[in-house]
Amino acid sequence: MSRVVVTGRVPEIAIEKLRAEHEVDAWDGPESISRAELLRRVAGADAVVSLLTERIDAELLEAAGPQLKVVANVAVGYDNIDVPACTERGIVAANTPGVLTDATADIALSLILMATRRLGEGERLIRSGQAWKWGMFFLLGSSLQGKTLGVVGMGGIGQATARRAKAFGMEIVYQSRSEIDPGIAAELGARRADLDELLAVSDVVSLHCPYGPATHHLIGAEQLAAMKSSAYLVNTARGPIVDEAALASALREGRIAGAGLDVYEHEPRVHPELLELENVTLVPHLGSATVETRTAMAMLAADNALAVLSGEQPPAPIN
Repeated sequence: MSRVVVTGRVPEIAIEKLRAEHEVDAWDGPESISRAELLRRVAGADAVVSLLTERIDAELLEAAGPQLKVVANVAVGYDNIDVPACTERGIVAANTPGVLTDATADIALSLILMATRRLGEGERLIRSGQAWKWGMFFLLGSSLQGKTLGVVGMGGIGQATARRAKAFGMEIVYQSRSEIDPGIAAELGARRADLDELLAVSDVVSLHCPYGPATHHLIGAEQLAAMKSSAYLVNTARGPIVDEAALASALREGRIAGAGLDVYEHEPRVHPELLELENVTLVPHLGSATVETRTAMAMLAADNALAVLSGEQPPAPIN
């Protein structure tokens, strides 16, 4: 029987699945586990099931010891894991792609609608108790029909977002490292473009690329300046893809019309200037936050860990 450390709270059904075969040490505190406690608990672990709030780096791998076989992240993104350090030690790293595609695409479209129709502003107005009345020019937003959605990163979530946007009558352009399947491109009417062209022609830019050194501040002052003054930026990928200071400046000065953010550069802290602006919708990393999706993520992470501990290939390896 192997020892599995789970670094944070996950649905109990996944813990039960792990406990059926192995000894499980699961952190169940209301707050995230402290770094010191995490390093203490992983000592002697054969598997670590990690949340994106925990940094899985060389220090932690060293603390775990040479018997560690697998790190199973309960997330599709894995910027919290030092994958080369895992590979160097012969440790399998795994993630949970696919199961959160629809939930995250739903949030992306929700942010597009909230930003373009100024729904956050409207709700804040009602809750503030301010007097208001219907008027021809009251809280005018922007329609989506006939507008262009620029998708940066046309993987599963990007495609699912594009499919939803097409249903709203939007045209699709995308930037990605490679061409998508011709059949999917035809279904979506999607055209590939480089980032510069995408920024110039899009009415809404939605970010779905993975985060890494190549995409750090992919959207900065120069890229925001290349967007239409009537355009909107939506980020449901990872916070550091956007230079938040540059975004706050662009929003404040009206160089773009608005933004919708589910992720933040220094999460959970939000750039203070963004908090002061009406033309940005801010939600607290809710991309995968449905009961069904979070359960599926935890179960896939458990399957990844169990497979490696049984000497098998995991369903979703990274390295």
